[in-house]
Amino acid sequence: MTDHRPWRGILVATALPLTDDLSVDYDKYAEHCAWLVENGCDGVVPNGSLGEYQVLTPEERARVVETAVAAIGGARVMPGVAAYGSAESRRWAEQARDAGCASVMLLPPNAYRADERSVLAHYAEVAKAGLPVVAYNNPIDTKVDLVPELLATLHREGWIHAVKEFSGDVRRAYRLAELVPELDLLIGADDVLLELAIAGAKGWVAGYPNALPAASSELYHAAVDGDLATAKKLYEQLHPLLRWDSQVEFVQAIKLSMDIVGRYGGPVRPPRVPLLPEQEAAVRTATERAVAAGLA
Repeated sequence: MTDHRPWRGILVATALPLTDDLSVDYDKYAEHCAWLVENGCDGVVPNGSLGEYQVLTPEERARVVETAVAAIGGARVMPGVAAYGSAESRRWAEQARDAGCASVMLLPPNAYRADERSVLAHYAEVAKAGLPVVAYNNPIDTKVDLVPELLATLHREGWIHAVKEFSGDVRRAYRLAELVPELDLLIGADDVLLELAIAGAKGWVAGYPNALPAASSELYHAAVDGDLATAKKLYEQLHPLLRWDSQVEFVQAIKLSMDIVGRYGGPVRPPRVPLLPEQEAAVRTATERAVAAGLA
């Protein structure tokens, strides 16, 4: 991973270990961050959706970032700084900066369907914290779409340096390359990894490496290196799990897979609820197949 573009490579959107009483287990989280790096990942993204940031207290959210930095060093930590208000997002970016992080990831305003002027103002405000900002385009959940033309404007103004692209529309990779080739494209959904890697992605903000980091790292590097024979086989083997990253129950699914492979996934905080029996059975079957194939 290059220091001047610390968002490149595999940055795992980390699941957050909770105890039976749903408090945060910071020791387990530190160990998890270190384990991911030891197993082929380049860094972590704390306080993303997978980290259940929406249901953390401010104190918990700050400590999660500090825990990750202490575990693996700030250059490898890119916290999510999403919030309803731009001032609050900027404060989270400043907290990340002061903790020693090298970049942050930012959703557009998502308390309402923001217009383009609001989106531009939001990114301009958070950029004032002084850390490079990676935009996160998730129009499925936020209802605000960072289309290529808008991303080009944000980059031209100096407010973003990369984009985590979660729309699932792989055609956008080619439009972005035409409009703004200097903007780094990061794979944002696990189940379009191969398609976006072929299209020139520079990194992967990843979900399923929480459970299967080594196999996921092998898949990513084969894909970006153009070793399509290796990549396609691994992709087919892993895709029954990777597609859970794009489902509503992605946090529960990934945590269950972690439990199955011998890591600690644990429970989720409300309003999330446990998987339905048929969902749990599907995740369990797919995970056990991956284990049997030597991918865990």
